[in-house]
Amino acid sequence: MSFGDPNNPYGAPQGQQQGYGYPQQQPQTPGYGYPAAPPAQPYGGYPPAPAVMPGSVKAARVMLFVLGGFQALGGVLMMVASAWFADYFEDAVSSDPSISSEDADTVASLGAGVMIVLGVIVLAFAFWAIFTGAKFTTGRGGVRVSAIVYASLVVLFSLVSLLGANVFALLSLVLGILIIVFCANKNGSFWFNRPRY
Repeated sequence: MSFGDPNNPYGAPQGQQQGYGYPQQQPQTPGYGYPAAPPAQPYGGYPPAPAVMPGSVKAARVMLFVLGGFQALGGVLMMVASAWFADYFEDAVSSDPSISSEDADTVASLGAGVMIVLGVIVLAFAFWAIFTGAKFTTGRGGVRVSAIVYASLVVLFSLVSLLGANVFALLSLVLGILIIVFCANKNGSFWFNRPRY
């Protein structure tokens, strides 16, 4: 047995001859001019599947849009009705002979101003609800907190309104409670605390 025979399977390994065949290349290392390797992906190299919004969170989002829409309609109606309230106040005050017409105009203007300010406040609440609902797809925990605080205020104002025998406040009371429950449960926690890739 000779170690020099290239066909001998028991011989010494034959190394590659330097300078024979292809020219030698420098190994490429990441750095300037060379891209780095892509980051390793979990689950066998596939990107993670996007999370799907749970049904209860979708329901809370729809409820926010419904409440915001009704509040926007109410705010616009309050601002439009301010002229009617001004005329009503002026007629009510001018029927009293002890009040001058200038005082009646002042009371009417004050009543219209109060209605416009209340309409703007209701419109601001409507914007808050709609904006919070729109941020549900990309939002984090702050959107969840915003929805819960908004719904808590809706519940509070609905209870006060129910004490004044407003039966329509029962609808907003139920929607507010459902928004709180749906955003505070484990599905809401999963959705708003999900990892972002």
